[in-house]
Amino acid sequence: MAKQIQAIRGMNDCLPEQTPAWQQAENILRHTMSAYGYSEIRMPVMEVTGLFKRAIGEVTDVVEKEMYTFDDRNGDSLTLRPEGTAGCVRAGIEHGLLYNQERRMWYMGPMFRYERPQKGRYRQFHQFGVEVFGLQGPDIDAELIMLTARLWQALGVSEHVILQLNSLGAPEERVQYRQALVAFLEQHQEVLDEDCRRRMHSNPLRVLDSKNVAVQALLKDAPVLSDYFGEQTRAHFDGLCALLEGAGIAFELNPRLVRGLDYYNFTVFEWVTESLGAQGTVCGGGRYDGLVEQLGGQATPAVGFAMGMERLVLLLETLNLVEPQPALADLYVAMMGEDSQAAGFALAERLRDELPALRVMSHCGGGNFKKQLKRADKSGAAVALILGEEEIARGEVTLKYLRGQGEQQTLAVDEMIAQLKQKGI
Repeated sequence: MAKQIQAIRGMNDCLPEQTPAWQQAENILRHTMSAYGYSEIRMPVMEVTGLFKRAIGEVTDVVEKEMYTFDDRNGDSLTLRPEGTAGCVRAGIEHGLLYNQERRMWYMGPMFRYERPQKGRYRQFHQFGVEVFGLQGPDIDAELIMLTARLWQALGVSEHVILQLNSLGAPEERVQYRQALVAFLEQHQEVLDEDCRRRMHSNPLRVLDSKNVAVQALLKDAPVLSDYFGEQTRAHFDGLCALLEGAGIAFELNPRLVRGLDYYNFTVFEWVTESLGAQGTVCGGGRYDGLVEQLGGQATPAVGFAMGMERLVLLLETLNLVEPQPALADLYVAMMGEDSQAAGFALAERLRDELPALRVMSHCGGGNFKKQLKRADKSGAAVALILGEEEIARGEVTLKYLRGQGEQQTLAVDEMIAQLKQKGI
């Protein structure tokens, strides 16, 4: 027997029993984006490696440890996308979508990071993302957060997520803060773990995001970024907070919230939950006004967010919010006798033409009457349409109700179709 081939570790199949939960979440996401007037964009899953190094930052966990990077047959370095923003910006620049324009876009699809697989986090994972270009004020930041709040409401998880908010200020303000933070960390190197010592000079703001308990205790005495904010930064953040308060959206200020990628400035936010065990991020984003220019375009203000679909589906499952799995069919066409199959398939196709809202499943694989009705019942269909040699000869069909809606009856095919059109099932 040949050796069985299995899926790559951390790259999981989504089985038919699992897809309804995904479709439930995806349908709500699509509906909400349409309601806000956002357009879908679809980008390749693979880009040149330099795109992510320039966008995300070379001194980040993603670029240093997690990217799936390889040389193709021409010797070009390519990478499976670890996130969606860089590719969206690249597409916007390449196709002239951004300069002096307002764009509100969303995307959904697989991303790839080489990290230790765990529940809700995989090496191939799926992300829903939103990116807005050409709008500079705090109003669009507020709209994106309001949009996510509406998503939680539609999904039924509003009571289980908390909004955390911070500002990273302007680049020149972060330069001043970075100097003060590095000076503070250098005085307490004995408390820092190896990872924090490595980041202390290359990317010190990431130290603020350390999960090390001792480091977090030390950071309580560290300089605070907000002390270095100028008038513009404070006005932007105060304006955002006022809009959220006016919309009745509660939030927590988290001065240690920095996000994991280098391109953010001003607003950063996360929606977190404790319903999945340890506090976990369900959605995160913020402003990245310098990224378009950094990737070769004209200076363009931008803001966005992303959420992991696996974690979102896991949250729905944990809270028992997944809707019951729908039946596979409304009508099941059973065919009895050697000459009935052609007539059965013709009837099924006619039903699909004249009653496109109904799901019609045709029996395949033969079998006696009992076996066919068992298959019909398993499909979840409300009615089995039975075609035997006698029914075919008379131009009739027998309706057998499988869920107790009525008595079995035999009707002319045209009469049966008219009845279904008038009454439904």
